[in-house]
Amino acid sequence: MKPSSYPKGMEAKTLETEILQDWHENGECPEGTIPIVRSPQHRLGQKTTPFFPSNQLDANDTKNHEFAQVSVTEGNYFGASARFNLWKPATFNGEFSLAQIWIVAGQGQETDSLKAGWRTYPETNYTRLFISWTSDGYQRTGCYNLECPGFVQTSNKFGPDAVLAPLSRYAGDQFEMSTYIYKDKKSGNWWLRVNEIDVGYWPSSLFKKLSDRADIVSWGGEIVNSGLQGRHTSTQMGSGHFPSEGFRKASYIRNIRYVDESRAIHDVQIAFSFVTKPECYGLQRGDIPNYGTHFFYGGPGYSDKCL
Repeated sequence: MKPSSYPKGMEAKTLETEILQDWHENGECPEGTIPIVRSPQHRLGQKTTPFFPSNQLDANDTKNHEFAQVSVTEGNYFGASARFNLWKPATFNGEFSLAQIWIVAGQGQETDSLKAGWRTYPETNYTRLFISWTSDGYQRTGCYNLECPGFVQTSNKFGPDAVLAPLSRYAGDQFEMSTYIYKDKKSGNWWLRVNEIDVGYWPSSLFKKLSDRADIVSWGGEIVNSGLQGRHTSTQMGSGHFPSEGFRKASYIRNIRYVDESRAIHDVQIAFSFVTKPECYGLQRGDIPNYGTHFFYGGPGYSDKCL
């Protein structure tokens, strides 16, 4: 199964990063079948609703999650895209660190949400592709990857939880992953496309608000801070370095775009930025030529300033 159409202006450039799964050394799945990752589930027990200004959501909804992100909040959105700089930040105490596109409609317990990007956590030695969804603010519905019915995988090359490699090195080579989430004009399903491969889709029937359109899109980093022994976590975000260090040292997200009602892609020009704890993780707009709208983000977590 394929989308009935693609957003106008969707690029078709192959990036250097490969997406791997353990069985690739034995070939790919036969046509008409898909790979299924058989590994322990990592539910983590920490699901979130988006953090936006207090007139939209209660700040308490973020609990122990911290963010460095930009958002567009005034429009009707039918998709989003970005190129994610790939790293493996250090994580501790069962916490995770991720970078994502976050598509949202509704508020509170009526929140419909789709997420896709890369994620790392202590139980794995890899940075992995991840997805998640909910149709009620993570009260009863939704999960990561394929841990529950919902997302329909169509690719026989790779799927959610696949390993991403190679990764960027501090002051060295940089690697990226392209990610698109967009609403199919004919079926209404929300498709995920990664590195020019249609991975699968979230059926429109899963949602109430997102069955029509999204009203908020965010791009950025997220970590969990368990706050053990009363101190801030040392879990890193992005490369583990602050945005002020710049290219090849700080993590970035570039070519940040959204899809409008005509299914055309536009560069984000004006966005609302939010950082939970600037002394721990930062966010800074970049000015690299030909990178479109982009920003650097991340940080090391616990330090003499981040307590």
